[in-house]
This record gives sequence, C-alpha cells and structure tokens, in this order.
Amino acid sequence: MSELLRWFAERRQAKALKLMERHLADVVSAVEDLVRALEAALAGDEKGMMASIGRVAQAERDADWLRRAIMDALASEVVSPAGREDLMHLVKRMDMIADWSREATRILEAIPLDKAPKEVMEECLEMAKGAMECARAVRKAVNVLIEKPREALREADRVERLEERVDALYREARKTFARLPPGEHHAPVLILLRDLMDAIENVADWCENTCDQIRVICVTLG
Repeated sequence: MSELLRWFAERRQAKALKLMERHLADVVSAVEDLVRALEAALAGDEKGMMASIGRVAQAERDADWLRRAIMDALASEVVSPAGREDLMHLVKRMDMIADWSREATRILEAIPLDKAPKEVMEECLEMAKGAMECARAVRKAVNVLIEKPREALREADRVERLEERVDALYREARKTFARLPPGEHHAPVLILLRDLMDAIENVADWCENTCDQIRVICVTLG
C-alpha cells in the first residue's frame, strides 16, 4: 500500500478530507449557478440572473476560503511531502473551476441583455451546460479516487471527452459569432460576448486540468 493511500485509509475523518468535500461542493455549485444565470439572462429575467450571479460569487468566495483552510490542514497532517504536494495541486486546480465560473458571471453582468445577440447567448448557454457536465464528472472522479482509483481514471477520461465537446461547441459559437450581420451590434457588447465564451471554455479546461492531477494521484496510489 502506498504511503498516500495508507494516509487516506487511516484518516477518513481527517480535517483536510472533510474540507476537500466541502470545497468540491462549492466548485460544482458555482458552475451550476453559472448555467442558471445564463438561462435567466436568455429568459430576460434580470432579477433571476443577478440572484444566480450572487450565488456564484458566494460559492467562489467560500471555495477560496476552503482552499486556504485545506492548505493549512494538510500542513499539519502526517503525510509525505510528495503526497501533500499532489493533494495541494488537486485543490488548486479545482479552485480554478470556481474562479473561471465567477469570471464568466462578472462578464455576463456587464453585458446589456437587450443588446446581446440571442443566438450567441444560446451558444454560451450550451457551452456552460457542457462545462457543468465536466464539473459533475470531476466531482465523481474525486469522490471515488481513494476507494476505486480505476473508476476515477475512467471518470477522468470521461471529463476529457466532455471537455472536447465543449471545445466543439466553442468552435460552433465562433462561427455563429462570425455570421452576425456587420454593423448590427455594438462592438463593446461583441467584445464582452467573446470574453464570456473564453471564460466558459476555461471552466471546462480547468476541469480537464483537474483530471490530469487525478491521474497523477491514481499513479501514486498504485
């Protein structure tokens, strides 16, 4: 049994592990509320959009606090330096999923909804739904990481496939963007929409990056 696996087995109630569970819940919640914010925006429900944006902001703040708390907890746990570093990298990558979800909502909040082309907003929503699937698959991979590392690897592979679907949606969104009638939309709005698409893609990218670290830990668990 590897040292890291022994640490997990002996410390299922360890403070760091409990904090990681809470952190992961906040990360996934941030992506889910990003989807809700976009759905509300498309429905013209500005109040609902702002409520969802507020929840994303809170989830991101909570995730940041938990990330720092996890680092402190790991520093006090008896685990090898390499194992501690692997876990820290995992948490940092998960945290970036929430960070980019928050960035996407900051951009969304700045877009005047009455001036945003509906077809591009719809593409953004589909991308966000794909990113949400990625985040949920990351959660499943992390949840089974210790007891079923092979299943965690399968989920990591699934995240990669889901991220590729988001990339494909991103390419289609760019095509939709390029087909907009020239001169019909305000340039600042188009710039913000481009930034929104980039932010959503980064949510999915960091899901994939997180699963790269899950693979590293699976190898360590051996």
